Amino acid sequence: MLSRDEILKPIWYGFTALDVDRNGKVSKSQLKVLSHNLCTILKISHNTSALEEHFKDDDEGPVSTQGYMPYLNMFILDKIQANFDFNELNKMCWTLSAPKHISSKHLLISEADTFKVWCIFNFLSEDKYPLHIVTEELEYFLRRLFAAMGCSWNEDRFEGYKMQLGAKKKHLNAWELIELIGMGHFIKGINPQTLSMGINEVYQELVMDVVKQGYMMKKGHKRKNWTERWFELHLNYMSYYVSEDLIEQKGCISLDRNCCVESLPDKDGKKNLFIIKCVEKSFEINASDKKAKQEWIQAIQDCIVHIRQGLSSPHRESRQKRRELRNKMKAEQEMMENRMRQLQLANESKQAQLEAMTKNLQEASMRGDLEEQRRFLTQKELLDQYRRDLEQEKMARMQMEEQVVEKANEVEQNWQRMQELEDMYRQLKKALDDERQAKEDEEALRKLQARLLQEEANKRLELEQIHQQQQEILSQSQKEKEELERERAEKESALQAAQEQLQSLRRQREGAQEEYMVVTKKLERAANKTKNWKHKVSKHEGLLQIIQPGTKSPTKMTNWGQAAFSETELDEMERIWQENKNRSYDGQ
Repeated sequence: MLSRDEILKPIWYGFTALDVDRNGKVSKSQLKVLSHNLCTILKISHNTSALEEHFKDDDEGPVSTQGYMPYLNMFILDKIQANFDFNELNKMCWTLSAPKHISSKHLLISEADTFKVWCIFNFLSEDKYPLHIVTEELEYFLRRLFAAMGCSWNEDRFEGYKMQLGAKKKHLNAWELIELIGMGHFIKGINPQTLSMGINEVYQELVMDVVKQGYMMKKGHKRKNWTERWFELHLNYMSYYVSEDLIEQKGCISLDRNCCVESLPDKDGKKNLFIIKCVEKSFEINASDKKAKQEWIQAIQDCIVHIRQGLSSPHRESRQKRRELRNKMKAEQEMMENRMRQLQLANESKQAQLEAMTKNLQEASMRGDLEEQRRFLTQKELLDQYRRDLEQEKMARMQMEEQVVEKANEVEQNWQRMQELEDMYRQLKKALDDERQAKEDEEALRKLQARLLQEEANKRLELEQIHQQQQEILSQSQKEKEELERERAEKESALQAAQEQLQSLRRQREGAQEEYMVVTKKLERAANKTKNWKHKVSKHEGLLQIIQPGTKSPTKMTNWGQAAFSETELDEMERIWQENKNRSYDGQ
């Protein structure tokens, strides 16, 4: 469920939009309308007289933000359930506030995209009023937007803009962010449709908590037919629609800690199948290709793991970590500033003492020569001592400034290292997917080899039976010799055909062996690649341990273990069989 701070942000815009005189107060009649709309959208009962009763002791004048907050918390926010549509709340507050700020601006983006940028601002803004977004979150948003559009990030240009912004202030409000994006400050030369698609993708990920989306085929529960649906994966559920316009929703798959996702073998002419098993029912889904299948399975599995660990969505966790890092840096900076102020006060105190000593020296100069010389020497010693103390204080202040610079450099290095670790994690994930695919190909070849070996054993058994029958026929009486000769000729032709088929099976087995060697080499390359990434990740983190595949022995393998015969044993059995055959012919 959304936090109260996130719900309050759009409501704050609705309240300020009703503040026509910009004095921080809104009339009660307007607040009644706003409260009624909030209760309708949040799906809670609305008491029309509660507002008047709450403010009955006040005068008839307008109500400030501080005066409205207790009523808002008591009669509205404390009654919120998890079944309301947060997007409808955003639209209502946007409708109130947007015309007063962007109606006269000539923006390069549509009104729908402007609304999405406003929602993204509310997600990334600090929980302080008036709402604003700091430069770190602005950089995060722009990087995500450029990545969604497939454009390269211009670090120098943003640094120049950040320096220009820092000369005035270090943050932006929602309307300044909309103007920055809508007027094309960073996106000159980019196709408007590409920009709209990029804004929509970032909006889906950050605001709507869409982990993954796309078209797939779903098997029906009643008719058992396959239908194409547009799927959207969230942390706690997976909804599917008729098309990507999200107008007609066909169903929703609730995810909890008891759910699991598994791959399915090909069947009914469908490939790339997987199944989502829930407590009440299971859902069979057909992805477009193997890569999409693996991505969906991994994404769903990650959501289930987050649910089991009691975590929120990845983007909300990332936002919280960035805020904690900024608060930590701000606390350290405030500590350094306090130290600098203490040093400044100490310096001023020393300076005041120095001035007092100088004044005393001037007053003492009016006295006698002996007294003047004696006190002059004393004051001079004191002055030298204070000057030395002042130099020490200056050196301490310079050291503190150097430490501040070192801390800033260290924070920048940690940020770059986090970016490198994220890139390496994505590449490592890709390498693990390649290794998993290589293992699946190896298992398929093992099954093929086992089937060929089984067919070869059956053919050998058939040959032995034919040979036995031939021996029985030869042991019959001389009277049946002609008939036996004719039958023997037929058996010989059948034996010849069986030998040819045996040779064909042997060639197929050799081909399967070659394919098995190719897949083995591919698996070794994937393992080496995984090992290289493991070395890189362990060098940076020292935490991740990758499971290496075992070494492959040259022994022939099947689904049930080692093969029944080796190549040498098969050749020896064939030689003995040929000798027995020749011996029987010589005896006739």
